[in-house]
Amino acid sequence: MALTGSTTEQKIWNYLYGKLGNAYGVAGLMGNLYAESGLSPTNLQNSYESKLGFTDDTYTQAVDNGEYTNFVNDSAGYGLAQWTYWSRKQGLLEFAESEGTSIGDLEMQLDYLMKEMQSSYSSVLSTLKNATTVLEASNAVLTKYEKPADQSTTVQTKRAGYGQTYYDKYAETTAATTTTTKGSDSSMSNSSLVTYTNITKTQKTSPRTHAIDTITIHCVVGQWTAKQICDYFANTDRNASCNYGVGTDGSIGLCVDEADRSWCSSNAANDHRAITIETASDTSSPYAVTTAAYNALIKLVADICKRNNISKLVWSTDKNTRVNHLNGANMTVHRDYANKACPGDYLYNKMSDIASQVNALLGSSDDTSSSDETTTSTAANTSYPATPFKVQVLVSDLNIRTGAGTSYSKTGKYTGKGTFTITEVSNGWGKLKSGAGWIYLENASYVKILGTTSSTTSTTITHTVVKGDTLSAIASKYGTTVAKIVAANKSKYSKLTANYILVGWVLTIPQS
Repeated sequence: MALTGSTTEQKIWNYLYGKLGNAYGVAGLMGNLYAESGLSPTNLQNSYESKLGFTDDTYTQAVDNGEYTNFVNDSAGYGLAQWTYWSRKQGLLEFAESEGTSIGDLEMQLDYLMKEMQSSYSSVLSTLKNATTVLEASNAVLTKYEKPADQSTTVQTKRAGYGQTYYDKYAETTAATTTTTKGSDSSMSNSSLVTYTNITKTQKTSPRTHAIDTITIHCVVGQWTAKQICDYFANTDRNASCNYGVGTDGSIGLCVDEADRSWCSSNAANDHRAITIETASDTSSPYAVTTAAYNALIKLVADICKRNNISKLVWSTDKNTRVNHLNGANMTVHRDYANKACPGDYLYNKMSDIASQVNALLGSSDDTSSSDETTTSTAANTSYPATPFKVQVLVSDLNIRTGAGTSYSKTGKYTGKGTFTITEVSNGWGKLKSGAGWIYLENASYVKILGTTSSTTSTTITHTVVKGDTLSAIASKYGTTVAKIVAANKSKYSKLTANYILVGWVLTIPQS
């Protein structure tokens, strides 16, 4: 599941509470992790930094890209729990590779920690779930999981004190939040627009483990009423369900409470954070829906957003942006996660309009003229000529950022309308020849790609790998082949193959 929280410690607390369900256990474990690593997933044992000639970041990067090959046997503590013994470090490395992430990825390390607890430290896990004091939980971790040389009373008190700080900070808030989110009889509200209810007893997961922040609209492939949709999911044995069904007549049915995760999108992580909506449709492509169903769908989505504090719907035409929730994107579709036509081309091509109409009902401005996000644009620039090339900026206030992404700060300046030269491309962002910064290229409503300049035909396009990427998808996006990408980057990343990449790798994209 995706991590939630505005800080690292909050993300760790929320994750562990979701696994343990006991604030004393979470606090005791976190106090030990803080003592070991300061809650930094890239922490290299301090005494080994000078010995190995690495910092936290350079060590992590060297292991990720294959330049440093002695991670398993160097005896250096690493990560949240300062894994040190060779077999545990080997397990961490293999787990990171299986997940396709950096060894310093926070969520991966938390998953690995829980995997260790379940397979090799079951008594510690049991204590964490049932402890009645922070000290009890902390000592279990200290003496049976971390096992440092010094396990004195002084150390026990110190680590439990760290844990108590986290308990005092988060326990009360977490308990209050959990009370309002767990179970079908919880106080989390469902839509008052519902005209029929038939809750499935088995085709769901209760409760959901992520705050609701996403809308996923599906097509039923049948012009059914809401009653037919709900009755089907309540009685099916196909391991399928949805939160809401919108009927061909505009009726709205409740199949799975909003507090619970439906089984709808072929992806558990998406369904834990999304409200899923099955919409009555034709049985053949493009799977059109009736006007009554479409209007009811918009009203339902607006109601869901209002009650779940989603201030604005953001649709992107780029799958990678959607599934990784980049640039504020909070609408996904079933075809993002499975080889399916759902929601059909009719609804897929209406997503921009749905976002626009819902945002109007929410009172959220739909003006994107000064944005550098893909938002509700239906056109996208997905391939680029060799650099340098020229672009025409179509809006007067396109933001310039200090780097290739919205995580970089705005320079406070705009391009203005006109023609500009791009000298480098990375993840859909272009570097201005003037040196002023980077602009977003993918939104065709803002930028028109003109073509290669006459000065050179060489390419310096790069792509930073994010979770969910595959080489075949990257090759398709940039109009090249997997083999060419591998050949261009093999010397830099020795582990790179046609089927293996790691999040964070910056790939050079060769162009014909």
